[in-house]
Amino acid sequence: MSNPWIRELWRMATLFGCALFVGWLLGIPHDMFTLALTIYLGWHLYNLYRLERWYYRRKKTEPPNASGIWSEIFEHIYQLQRSDRQRKKKLATILTRFKESTAAMPDATVVLTEDDHIEWFNKAAKRYLGLQAKQDIGQRIDNLIRHSRFSEFLAHGDFSEPLEMVSPLDEQHYLAFRVVPYGNQQKLLVVRDISRIKRLERMRSDFVANVSHELRTPLTVVSGYLENMATDDNEQNSQWKKCLQQMQGQTQRMTRLVEDLLMLSRLEDEDKTVIRDPVAVPALLSSLMEDAHTLSGEKQHHINLESDGSLWLRGSEKELTSAFSNLLFNAVQYTPKQGHITVRWYRDGNNACFEVQDDGIGIGIQHMDRLTERFYRVDAGRSREHGGTGLGLAIVKHVLDRHEARLNIESQLDKGSVFRCIFTRTILMQYDESSNR
Repeated sequence: MSNPWIRELWRMATLFGCALFVGWLLGIPHDMFTLALTIYLGWHLYNLYRLERWYYRRKKTEPPNASGIWSEIFEHIYQLQRSDRQRKKKLATILTRFKESTAAMPDATVVLTEDDHIEWFNKAAKRYLGLQAKQDIGQRIDNLIRHSRFSEFLAHGDFSEPLEMVSPLDEQHYLAFRVVPYGNQQKLLVVRDISRIKRLERMRSDFVANVSHELRTPLTVVSGYLENMATDDNEQNSQWKKCLQQMQGQTQRMTRLVEDLLMLSRLEDEDKTVIRDPVAVPALLSSLMEDAHTLSGEKQHHINLESDGSLWLRGSEKELTSAFSNLLFNAVQYTPKQGHITVRWYRDGNNACFEVQDDGIGIGIQHMDRLTERFYRVDAGRSREHGGTGLGLAIVKHVLDRHEARLNIESQLDKGSVFRCIFTRTILMQYDESSNR
């Protein structure tokens, strides 16, 4: 019989059976049964004592020798101990490799608990964040990195985008903070030095701004001379009328490009927080509608405005005007004659939406992810024909980022497009006409 419990039952039955038989022969069956029961319980107690000493006070890893069911029990516990030791050894090896690999990383790495206490960090964290191994383990990370933006970043819980800010140790360095949740509610804070990238971006931005500024003066001079020549009715200039018109068109296009580059450079260079002045969006849109009708001209688009007159924003009127006009004028430029364009400004739950819908040529789905990239054109030839610079939607994206808003685009080829700017309630205002607020 291979089952140890069946063997143990046979052992117990044999012991008590023999005790009863001998007791019957001697005329004391109850006494013999009690003696056998005492011996059997004493044997179990003795083995329990051996188990306790081996498990808690053992010096040897081998289990004690035993017979019967206790031999099986000792063996099972011993196998569990061996498996547990092997598992611990494997986990210790993995942990050692993890620490060695993260310690060798050039980026600062900090292991955080669910409530943002420090469990471990590598050498780079000492250089970038000034952490000290003995005194900082167990401390909250935001008590050691005292910066309001970092505290808000941790508290917000949205780690889809990294936080970029000045180093807490050296204002000449710029760091990118990224949090990766893992394991049992733990977090991995990875900090990278992006000072070189920021310097390159600054050099590029300065170059674009300087070149744009330098181009403004000659373009203004050339544009002025061309305008004078075009309006001069002498016979010699009339022969060059078509050439002058083309030159004026290209000069105007270059001027728009320079203005867009300067606007984009300014948006990138300024701090992300903007002035929170009251902006009368309904009045702003009414003014833009007049400009859109003028731009439409011979195309005679059907342009309609649906606006909530009591809904205002807190932000930069100049920047919002630039963003809204880019979307509206794009719709006018890329919608065929007699097309329909609808502009809406409305409340959507806790948010506010500015929406431009047209029934124009539409945009293919393969272009949707790249529309807000600077100089990206769905059709370069078509953009040049309409005088586009490829910077309009990039400007829109930057303006919306600065106003805690996002851009949503829906479009189908030959059916039209919907560009929707969604503003969160943090910058909304309710204008009360009766109190003139």
